[in-house]
Amino acid sequence: MPQLEATPTLDYQSETYKDAYSRINAIVIEGENEAYDNFVKLAEMLPEDKDELTSLAKMERRHAKGFQACGRNLEVTPDMDFAREFFSKLHGNFEKAVEEGDIVTCLVIQALIIECFAISAYNIYIPVADDFARKITEGVVKDEYTHLNYGEEWLKAHFDEVKERIEAANRENLPLVWEMLNQVENDAKVLQMEKEELIEDFTIAYGEALANVGFNTRETVRMLTHGLRSAA
Repeated sequence: MPQLEATPTLDYQSETYKDAYSRINAIVIEGENEAYDNFVKLAEMLPEDKDELTSLAKMERRHAKGFQACGRNLEVTPDMDFAREFFSKLHGNFEKAVEEGDIVTCLVIQALIIECFAISAYNIYIPVADDFARKITEGVVKDEYTHLNYGEEWLKAHFDEVKERIEAANRENLPLVWEMLNQVENDAKVLQMEKEELIEDFTIAYGEALANVGFNTRETVRMLTHGLRSAA
């Protein structure tokens, strides 16, 4: 019988692990904090859904506190300057869309792209996380599907009138995800999170989201391919 290659055991207390974790942990904290701010702004833009969006925002704030606890558990100080720079382009595009009253782009960035990015990363992280972080992350990822579902349902309900705007937002923002994955590739690898797996899981999650919104298979593939080509 062929022998299975054993997965190397992670040393969560090694300086190499902690150094990489300081940036990965900062990214998830900053991502959740920005998601809180984004949902608060969406609640202002969509007053008819204010209560629901405010509830989603509060979830994101709890997530950030949970991931801060994960860093403290490993005695790691998160590199928040790195994380703010990591999200700066997506953050800038979201802020621009808010100023323009562009609800569709705001939802594509936060409720589709960022949520799919988080879901795929958390699902890959859970099997290699320390026990404390695993429990926190398992709870967080369940909530993220709720956030994704809100964006899918809103865009689906308005699909005919917003389809072209979704496509434009995809062209403008999807390439940034591939840039972000390239930027964090080495640190993720230290945590045994392979870039190829992250890309595969994100592509599947985001493709399913686009299909749920109303795009057919050919349209979805074209939109995903555009993002990859633009980032090359």
